[in-house]
Amino acid sequence: MIGVAEIQEDELDRWIAVHNVVFPHDPQAPETMLDWKRQAEATAWFLARADGVDAGVAVAVIGWHAEAGVARTEAGVLPERRGRGIGTALLAAAARWAREGGMHSGDAAVDETDASSLAWAQRRGFVEVGRQSRLVLDLRQAAHAQIDPPPGIEIASWAQRPDALHGMYEVACEAYPDVPGEEHVRMAAFEQWLANDLKGAGDRPEATFVALAGGEVVGYAKLSLSAARPDTAFHDITGVRRAWRGRGIAGALKRAEIAWARQQGYARLETHNEVRNEPIRRLNDRYGYVVEPGVVVVRGPLPA
Repeated sequence: MIGVAEIQEDELDRWIAVHNVVFPHDPQAPETMLDWKRQAEATAWFLARADGVDAGVAVAVIGWHAEAGVARTEAGVLPERRGRGIGTALLAAAARWAREGGMHSGDAAVDETDASSLAWAQRRGFVEVGRQSRLVLDLRQAAHAQIDPPPGIEIASWAQRPDALHGMYEVACEAYPDVPGEEHVRMAAFEQWLANDLKGAGDRPEATFVALAGGEVVGYAKLSLSAARPDTAFHDITGVRRAWRGRGIAGALKRAEIAWARQQGYARLETHNEVRNEPIRRLNDRYGYVVEPGVVVVRGPLPA
């Protein structure tokens, strides 16, 4: 017997336990999931049981870094429980919830090495709309580099320059839509952007860096931290105003992040780069980031 139920926050530990087995490269902590729920318009978690055992999970999210009418709908099943209809039942539950919220399509990220899961999604009408590589820098082996900003540019942490917030938002308004695949995502208003993108559970003012030219914010970069992976810091965003690109500002921000993470004792830095985002891929390659298997972003109709 297969049963799928929407769970609440008091059962999130059970959901996390299954999720972190199904998605070993993307483990999560409860506080992160609760924070993402706070940021979205609506979120639902689903847990599947088969023969009395927790066997799979799904999540459906509305209004979080997505196009209008498109929900995030991801499902995963324990490897030993696949092929029994559990994933289909989870997707149906997540899709029903998203349709009730006015959504017509769903996005999901599938491990690019998982051919069976990609085929499963394709059979249900999902097609590839993006691909993100995982890039990793081993801080124990990486060469030390000075921040050394370009002439006329100052690099400081947001903790040192709390007055930089509105300038950072202006950078975000130019940088976010320039990421391939994000062109149609509506930019949040300032207060929502601040609450969601800079004050999350993994965000720290001292791990966010701004580039200033004569007091004007011309770029910023942010690391995100995770309780589920305390040895790793994650690159969240590196953005430079269009008129200031090509001058070495992004590189100086990257070096500031590397230096901070090393000083704080992190073992590695990790990021996901859209494969079409050539400038940031070249930047990461310059500093020795190693490409590891990433994810395929797929989109398809929500099953009725």
